[in-house]
Amino acid sequence: MTEVHTLDLNFQGMPHVIASYLIKHTQGALLIESGPGSTIDRLQTALKPHDLTVADITHVLLTHIHLDHAGAAGWLARHGDRGQGAVVYVHPNGAPHLLNPEKLLSSATRIYGPLMDQLWGEFLAVPQDRLIIAPAGRDIEIGGLRFCPIDTPGHADHHYAYLFEDLLFTGDVGGIRLPGPPHLRVPMPPPEFHLAKWRDSLGKMQAVGCKRLAPTHFGVYDNPEWHFEALKRGLDEVEAFMQATLPADPPVSEISDKFMQWTADRSKREGLTEDEFAPYEAANPSWMSATGMQRYWRKYRMSA
Repeated sequence: MTEVHTLDLNFQGMPHVIASYLIKHTQGALLIESGPGSTIDRLQTALKPHDLTVADITHVLLTHIHLDHAGAAGWLARHGDRGQGAVVYVHPNGAPHLLNPEKLLSSATRIYGPLMDQLWGEFLAVPQDRLIIAPAGRDIEIGGLRFCPIDTPGHADHHYAYLFEDLLFTGDVGGIRLPGPPHLRVPMPPPEFHLAKWRDSLGKMQAVGCKRLAPTHFGVYDNPEWHFEALKRGLDEVEAFMQATLPADPPVSEISDKFMQWTADRSKREGLTEDEFAPYEAANPSWMSATGMQRYWRKYRMSA
């Protein structure tokens, strides 16, 4: 079994919120997820115990292009040995935004405002000659290792999970699960959160028969049966919340307040303390999911 190292990017000074996964191979090393631009210094520090620098990173496989997963990809593609950075693999729907991130960054700036730089840092475009569009289902072979990208929309339409040996890297479509009491959340950001697609993706992930899984938020777990059942239950519960809350089309501020309370109550029932609640909010802000739910409901349920 090939060793997979979990690099803690210590997002906003908080441990166990965002991971990048490191795997050594015959030509150097690769990463699953680059993390955001704001954690580049931490990424470089995390490589040192493995006797590596960014010059040794030959490839980066992105599950999707959201800033917490792909923000440093352009930097890594430009900062390699002999002037050649890492080759970046991405879903076809995400590639245009890595080549020209202006639209992505404009949208994110409207959401985060003055906190944009503090949270996410610099997001550089990936040079075209360092970007590979990975077809779903076609194995990626790197230095004797093989990864299979699985098209898994629901969280985002540009989302892949990657099967590597018996381990499935689930990005965000596998939910948010941090160290501590068994607990899983469904991250539902705008604009592409979609329940039916997510349930289809859950079926795809279950079908591969993995023995371990690794969500980007956070860590490697060896009980996929529990995890997938918790994800199914989470999707059912957020649908029930929407059915109870959204038919009257309340303002997003009201949805956010109600969902934050709903989330806090759910977390307490599952054994989380207040200190354990905060990292989940850093990885998956309730207000962000409130916005995603409102957009989904208006587009797909109110118009049905």
